[in-house]
Amino acid sequence: MNGAEYLTPIRLSLQVALLSSALALLLGTAIARLMARRAFRGKALLETAFLLPLVLPPTVVGFLLLVLLGRRSWLGRLIEWLFGAPIVFSWWAAVVAATVVAFPLAYQTLKAGFASVDRSLEEAARSMGASEWQVLRYISLPLSLRSIVSAFVLAFARCLGEFGATLMIAGNIPGRTQTVPTAIYVAVDSGDWTLAWAWTGSIVLLSFLLLAATRRLGD
Repeated sequence: MNGAEYLTPIRLSLQVALLSSALALLLGTAIARLMARRAFRGKALLETAFLLPLVLPPTVVGFLLLVLLGRRSWLGRLIEWLFGAPIVFSWWAAVVAATVVAFPLAYQTLKAGFASVDRSLEEAARSMGASEWQVLRYISLPLSLRSIVSAFVLAFARCLGEFGATLMIAGNIPGRTQTVPTAIYVAVDSGDWTLAWAWTGSIVLLSFLLLAATRRLGD
């Protein structure tokens, strides 16, 4: 086992997880803020759709993303036309897959945080002339900070361990899309147990630290 062979999947996993969890947090914040404060027809169905990646098998999520973003779909062809290359089997495909599977965790945590904010404080700010952006920035976000941090940590941990959806849409290309979970799969399949244990120990330790940090925030 050489250092580059061991470190490259870890570096890729951390890069993918960091960007994906940030995207899940941004999307989750915008949507959770809206869903926590508004009631409309079809809200329950829409929320169910948001949470589907949490219960669907990751390979199903990956297959649906492959159909949606593949070179035969209009969206996939549009992306290829805009950027000069298909998104499937690329680093960005791994980011998309991780973002989709992490979004439900971020959304649920953020929605609970926004729902716990005292609405009278927000209304008081509006009555004093604050815009919706100012209410969000100076009232809602600071009072939901613990939930925001928890949402990011949970999303990051979920992205770090993503396997099935990533394998379907991004593949397992060493140095480009091979993250730690897919690298472990290949190492076990080829009989390289030393490398598999090294990667497993790394991801278990990091996941343990992330979950411990989340529990500490909840205390």
